[in-house]
Amino acid sequence: MPHLVGDHIDAVQQRWQAYRIDGSFDHFVEFTLSLNSLAEQLSRLRLPGLVRQCESLENAALALFGDPSTHPLAEQSVMALDQRVGPLLGAILTSRHASIDAERRMNETIASIGTPEWVRPRTVWMVVELNNGWAKGLRGQLSFYGFRVVESGWDEELPHREPPFAIIFVPSDEQMDDKKLALIQRARSCCPATQLFYVGVPRELDLMVTLMRAGIDITIQREEQAANLLSRILDFIQTREQESFKVLVVEDSRVAVAQIQRALNQNSIQCEVITDPSDLLSALDAYRPDLILMDMYMPHCNGVEATRVVRQLPAYQSIPIVYLSSETDIALQVEALRLGGDQFLTKPFNPVVLAATLKTTIERNREMQRSSRNDGLTGLLTHTAAKARLDAMLATLPHGGQLCVAMLDIDHFKSVNDSFGHPVGDQVIRSLAWLLKGRLRGSDLIGRYGGEEFVLALTDVGPDEAWVVIDRIRSDFAKLPHAHGEGSLRATFSAGIACFPEYCTSTELIHMADTALLEAKRSGRNRVERVDDLLSRKQHTGSPAAGANLGL
Repeated sequence: MPHLVGDHIDAVQQRWQAYRIDGSFDHFVEFTLSLNSLAEQLSRLRLPGLVRQCESLENAALALFGDPSTHPLAEQSVMALDQRVGPLLGAILTSRHASIDAERRMNETIASIGTPEWVRPRTVWMVVELNNGWAKGLRGQLSFYGFRVVESGWDEELPHREPPFAIIFVPSDEQMDDKKLALIQRARSCCPATQLFYVGVPRELDLMVTLMRAGIDITIQREEQAANLLSRILDFIQTREQESFKVLVVEDSRVAVAQIQRALNQNSIQCEVITDPSDLLSALDAYRPDLILMDMYMPHCNGVEATRVVRQLPAYQSIPIVYLSSETDIALQVEALRLGGDQFLTKPFNPVVLAATLKTTIERNREMQRSSRNDGLTGLLTHTAAKARLDAMLATLPHGGQLCVAMLDIDHFKSVNDSFGHPVGDQVIRSLAWLLKGRLRGSDLIGRYGGEEFVLALTDVGPDEAWVVIDRIRSDFAKLPHAHGEGSLRATFSAGIACFPEYCTSTELIHMADTALLEAKRSGRNRVERVDDLLSRKQHTGSPAAGANLGL
């Protein structure tokens, strides 16, 4: 678990102790903001159990928020909060230490075998009745895609091991009883950072709510296929590295600006302030914010007029705009929203609500943008989005850093579509996407470059290690059966690799990796070629084909 989580833990602990000492409203505000920041960080790391525990404590604190006159809180309320702070931070630290220990063991394993293990083994527990055919098929698929599956029965205790990546509950029937709920609750308690799935729930709201209250994160209905469950589990691997939140504040009151800056800084939200709306357009171009926090009444023009101007500009038609004003007339608020605003907050504002509103609005806007950047069939980045991500990876690569790009193409894919139909072809593409998700790291770039072609970018590795990792995936993909109406088929892919710093731009890397891919195709397919190997062969043999392919 990243060191940043430790910083958030320290912040919560220090601000809570500061409040216990002097009981000031300001320290309680800072404590509540630190809880919100911790929950946000845990959410980014895909730790739903810990997120839920942290948000529960935050809600309890917000219920006691009040105003300066209500602080210090009664001793009974302070003790109630104190009894929840310790267990929360303890659960986070336990998960953090388990992660560090697992990382150490992984490094020792890699050192002993001398080959790249690449990703930490991801363990999945399955709670299932014996001889369940559906579960047996799922276990085989999970194992193939890189998971270590540990099974136990509904009448058994959960395994006494470090918390798994996910726990899948597969009941023998759709009946829910107290015994099953108790087992789910124990799993939630002992594995707060684990994703909990329940398979086979009927379409009944009350039952689904009961399961979620017990600790289930995701319910899968009986009629949904195992492929959907597998896809959902694999999606959790590819975590998105969030950029910092950037807010442009348009506010002419110095007092309000100071309050806003304090609330946003406490919650890790960057902000730029302008006091004159005449500077709005130039500030947008220079700062490129995720959101505009707009006062309603300012010199020269009001917030609604400024918003209408912003909405005229194609680059900013979809940027979220949140009004912050002392205006209490509901009709005017509605009109302001109708003319381009997204949210309306009134002064004086609650700093926790302000920060939460801005973060939520930014996240929802980002999610809509992501939907346009991800391929509908595989969930991977599209051609354009993958190219942009590669540019960003190169721009942030540290001095002396390494990065390898690979281009993959499924062999004889047209004949798969022609012989078995496009649905089978789609399944072949989807299976390769799943395999890449399962075998690569969350920080690696995986994109569908077009049709049956994929692009990968692996950081902190040289060409030798990149070749080993991709060739292992190639070998395993060739063994994977793809079902169709008359049986099953097998497919293979070819790949080419080019690396930084030999090639410095995304265009060069993709072009040279594609050149190596073409050579792999010409050399018989179902193989991985490296650009540096092609150069070496050309120098030693004078191969005209290699030289022509490399454009040399």
